[in-house]
Amino acid sequence: MSTALPSTPEALKVPEVMTALRLSRSKVYDLIRSKQLESFTSGRARRVPVDAVREYMRSRVEETD
Repeated sequence: MSTALPSTPEALKVPEVMTALRLSRSKVYDLIRSKQLESFTSGRARRVPVDAVREYMRSRVEETD
């Protein structure tokens, strides 16, 4: 019995979030610290769900409308 992994990642590493949002490392961690961007840790690794990045972008667009 095998389970197929998704073709796109469900969670991103901080450098991937930096690239996706075109933000600095410190800004991404500021967003995480201030709870504006959801994240979780697995051991020492910090991960950000793809849906959290999408939600952050959606909320930023709504603020500017």
